[in-house]
Parts: sequence; structure tokens; C-alpha cells
Amino acid sequence: MIKKIQALEEVARQLEPSDSSLTQLTQQVFDHSNRFLSDLEEADAFTQNPAQAIPDEIHDHPTAMNELLQFIHKHVEKDGINAASGGHMGYVPGGGLYPSALGDYLAAISNKYAGIYFPAPGAARMENMLIGWMNELMGFPSTATGNLTSGGSISNLIAVVTAREAKDVKARDFDKLVVYLSDQTHHSLQKALRIAGLGEAQLRYLPVNDSFRMDVSKLSEVIKTDIANGLIPFFINASLGTTNTGTIDPIEEMSTIAEKHKIWFHIDAAYGGFFRLLPTIREQTKGIEKADSITLDPHKSLFLPFGTGAVLIKNLKALYKAHRYTADYLQDLIDSDSEVNAADVSPELTKHFRGLRMWLPLKLFGLKPFRAALEEKMLLAQYFRQELGAINRFEVGPIPDLSITIFRYIPSEGDANHFNERLIKAIQDDGRIFLSSTTIHGIFWIRVAVVVFRTHKSKIELLLEIVQEKTQQLLSR
Repeated sequence: MIKKIQALEEVARQLEPSDSSLTQLTQQVFDHSNRFLSDLEEADAFTQNPAQAIPDEIHDHPTAMNELLQFIHKHVEKDGINAASGGHMGYVPGGGLYPSALGDYLAAISNKYAGIYFPAPGAARMENMLIGWMNELMGFPSTATGNLTSGGSISNLIAVVTAREAKDVKARDFDKLVVYLSDQTHHSLQKALRIAGLGEAQLRYLPVNDSFRMDVSKLSEVIKTDIANGLIPFFINASLGTTNTGTIDPIEEMSTIAEKHKIWFHIDAAYGGFFRLLPTIREQTKGIEKADSITLDPHKSLFLPFGTGAVLIKNLKALYKAHRYTADYLQDLIDSDSEVNAADVSPELTKHFRGLRMWLPLKLFGLKPFRAALEEKMLLAQYFRQELGAINRFEVGPIPDLSITIFRYIPSEGDANHFNERLIKAIQDDGRIFLSSTTIHGIFWIRVAVVVFRTHKSKIELLLEIVQEKTQQLLSR
């Protein structure tokens, strides 16, 4: 047995490269990364490659790092949307700050488990500090807590489940629950309700006005009618930056109504929450401090890599009721009186140390360049809308609340929706800029989401050229 153990150890030690090998591997990866970043300005934002399967053979023999990097470059980095590009203005793009990658590298090297305070006090304290900073930014009290999640979908799920427990809802009443939202609400909320077992809850879609903002003039009346009919008003959702148009719902009015009727008030601020770093948006989002829960996505308007979300919750007791469990094998853990365990406030147990990817760039750069980038993106969206709206037959959407704007071309004859379907396809096929589209109340719109920190005026000028060029090409056909 001893000889076999020794033989196995000799082979297993290949998983621990020597110092010189580590240096070489690291340098190869860093050189590859630097080339990728240096080429970004000229690289296309979108490349449609024919479907190419990733070879599924995993062999006993090793493969050289340079060969692997070449494969990644060809079959991963150059395929589909270039999410690191300043030309990526489709959907709501993620960021990808370089220091965040270094934070992930350090987190992976140290391999800290951030789910519980006892095994990694520093990691737990860092993540709780970031939660505290976000609570302060949203106007929440110091007693509020939260969790760093993988994104807005999990954050919305945690909020819905916590609301269910806070309201002590019984299964027999699930079909009597009423959720109030608009048709511009992100679909992850409906998905969260279904996962949380509340698929039978009744959804009240409030109308939106010409700016796609929820019209709450009749919300109180609808709630009173529901109560009179034996239903249970349960959850009101407001959007701080809808995905379609970046619109901000009337948060202050909605918070007052929710407070009056004792309904859980949730704000989906996944896209727009960090724009509160700007005084103008802080003023525009008064009442946010009255929410019971808030969803944030630092991988959107804080420019971090995908996989960085957050949820803020005022009611720690309800959060624990929904998520806190223990086990026999955890009996050695020592509870901290001052720190919240991430595993106690989330569906996750095993958890990546996400906090380092957020803490490092915030500390390294300070908040000033983040504020400047956010204001720049807002102005760029306004600039695009202004310039395109001045061109004959282009229709633009409402003045953007944040940094998303919509447009379409109205041809002199033929179906406008069909024309714009062809236009978005032509823009995507061009590849220099990536945009996405949406259909709102039967009208096909093309979206411009200016969120990537690398998107500057030169990219907007290029986009204006491409839109006009592709429009003329379609008209000439």
C-alpha cells in the first residue's frame, strides 16, 4: 500500500507546478490577456461564426498552455458577442473591469470560502462591508443586510422568498396572493415567483404611460378592490431602470402606497441602482429608502464582470427564516455576533468569494471615475437620441432616464416593423457595433444600451454612421 501511495503521489504532484512553471504559465496567460485588451478598440463587437463544437475528448495526456490559449481565442473569444467591447450596446451589457479579474485571480488562488464567517473572517467581513456600503447608497438603515449573488435573477428570487416568509403566507393562500407590476418588469420576477412556489399568485399588470413608466394613479383603487374580493395584496415591484427602455418607475408614490397597505415593496434596480452615485438620479429616486428589498447588479452599472449581483433586505429575521439551516457536521463553527453568514441569507452554501472582484476596483480607483463614467453614458444615450432624431423618418423613444434609448425607422411605404427587423439584422451582420431589439405594445424598436465603461463618443459616432448606412442600403434594395 505504501508503495502505491508513493507512486500515486508522484503523479498527483503534477497538479502543483514548480515555481518556474507557474511563472511561465502566468506570463503566457497575461500576455494573451493583454493582446486581447489591446485589440479591443478595433475588434468587432459581434461575430457570427458557423456552429463549431468544442471537442469533447478529455485525454490522459497534457496539452501545452499556448495551444489551449489559441483554441480559446479562436473558438470562444472571437465567437458571438464581444462582451468586453465598447461597441457592445445590446441587451444590458456587463462590464469587465481589469482589476476585477485580478480580484478573481487572488480569490481563486487563496480559495477562501466566503459563505461562513468562521473559516474566512476577512472574506466575510469584506463582503458584509460591501453590502453595508450598498445599503447606505440606497438609503437603507445600518440594520439592513443582504447578499452578493450571481445576478439579478437570484437576487429577485431571494427577495420573493423572503417576502413570502415575512408575510407568513400559507400554501393554502398562494392563489389569493396578488403581485402588482407593469408589463415592463423584467421576466426574472415572474420566474422567481414560480420557483418560489407562487406560480398561482395573481399578477396585476398596471398600465404604463407614454414614457413606459408605471401609471400608479389607480393602484390604490385596484388594491382596495382586491381586498374587498378576499384577495391578499402581497408584493409591489418597481423598476429602477427597465430592461427595455431604462425607465424609472414613480418610486416615491409607489412606496407610499405600499406602506399604507402594508405590502412588501421591492425595487428591481439591477440595471439602474448604481446611477444613484449621481446626485440627479438620487433626487429622482426618492422613496427608495422605504423599500423592503432591492436588487442590484454591480456587473451592469458598476462595470464589474458577469456573475456579480446583490440583494438588499431590511428584514433580517425573515431572511433567516427563509434561508438559515444548520447541520451536524457544522458543529465546530463559531457564530459571530457581529457578522452575517452569507450561507444563512441565500440559497447558496458553496460560494465563490465574489467580494474581492468588487472591493479591489472600488478601492483602487475610488468612486470619482465611476461617477464620471455613469454620467458620460447617460449623456451619450441622450446625444445619440438627439442626433438620430434630427434625421428624417427616424423615430426615437422618450428622453432616457438613464443610458438606454430606443429608435426605429419609418419608411414611406411598407410595414415599419418588418423594415426595422431587417435593419437590426443588417447592423448585427455588420458586426462593428452590437445592438438588440424589443417589441413594446406591438411596435418593433431597436435598443441602444450605453453601459460598457469602454463605450465613448467615438463609438456613438460610428453607430450613427452604421445606422444611416444600413438604412440607405435597405432602402436602395
